[in-house]
Amino acid sequence: MRLSVKWFLWFSAIGLYAMFLGGIFYYNLFKWTFDEKLKQEVVDMVRLYAPTLINGLSRNQSVITMEEFTTIDKVAKDERVAALLYLNKYGEVRWFKDPKYLTWTFEQFTKEVQLPTDSIEQAWFAKSPIILPVPNMPLYDIAIPLSLRGDKLGVLNLQVTREGVVKVINRAMRKYAIGAIGVLLLLGIPLYFFLHQFVINPLLGLRDAVEGISFKTLELKFPLRADEIGDVANVFNLFLAKVKTEIDTAEVKEKQRGASEARWWQSILMAIVSKSHRAIVVDEDNSVLYTNFPIAGNATQDGKMHLLDVIDSQQQEVLRLVGVALDRPNQIVEADTTFRGEPCHVKAVHLEEEGELRRTLILFEPKHSTQASKDSAWSHARSAAPPKTKAG
Repeated sequence: MRLSVKWFLWFSAIGLYAMFLGGIFYYNLFKWTFDEKLKQEVVDMVRLYAPTLINGLSRNQSVITMEEFTTIDKVAKDERVAALLYLNKYGEVRWFKDPKYLTWTFEQFTKEVQLPTDSIEQAWFAKSPIILPVPNMPLYDIAIPLSLRGDKLGVLNLQVTREGVVKVINRAMRKYAIGAIGVLLLLGIPLYFFLHQFVINPLLGLRDAVEGISFKTLELKFPLRADEIGDVANVFNLFLAKVKTEIDTAEVKEKQRGASEARWWQSILMAIVSKSHRAIVVDEDNSVLYTNFPIAGNATQDGKMHLLDVIDSQQQEVLRLVGVALDRPNQIVEADTTFRGEPCHVKAVHLEEEGELRRTLILFEPKHSTQASKDSAWSHARSAAPPKTKAG
């Protein structure tokens, strides 16, 4: 998975997690703030009209006055008030939306109409407003005692709906969500720019530089940077320098080993092979290592010539002989052929020892050579072996 994709997923996950936690916090904050505001506004509204209600209760406990009726009707018509019950100090119903309950006692009324909470009893004994939430409903049950000089004259009970508060909270939460997404974008865009500009692009540049490394120079072409990516590039450059040093050392050792082996073969062949005979030594890839006669041809990248570039048109017989020699290590195989326009008797032996270099010696003997000299020279060559050297 791409680093940018991982970053996007992590940033999105962390952002959503932060939004979720923030949403819980702000939802409860909004709920508490607006609920408290709703409660306080209702209590303040009742306190505003309380003097009129107290005055009416003081004059007559049995019958509601016109001023009280007008005041109660204003309170009942408030959009936040879902239900209203007005009691005098004797517990008689002084006002309710259904006129049939007027003058009913509190006990008779509660038998017909079930109240959601006991806020009225608590407010009556506490002599202070009591606000209780209605279970499983978006309502608050608010009971406010009406007193004059410590004398309880009546109770006003209101069921206040929270629908307006819920709408306000929902609007506030929508604004919060929009704002949170905006903040994430404002933070994410510069952070992504930083990640892309200072992390992803340098890494892609380092990747391209690694892909463009030449095996000839082993140099990493990457601009210097004073950060962690620059440190990685420097370490990689040091590694390439060590590899180049090892390769150069190996090449020097290989050249020294090749020169040493060539001198060894030169000494052996000069001692055991007649000047009229032509000898070729090849490695396991049939690349020519040494000859006792001058050759010309196209050399490979490593400076060697292949056996096919040395032998003439009768090469098929020689190649077949070399193949047989490879199948029969340390055994002499012979055949007749023509080499450079001259009839020859060819002998080949593949010298192979466990853990040692593998070499093949091919000897071209002109037909007019004496048999004694051939047998003597070949017996020396067969008993010879390459010097024990380790490959670079």
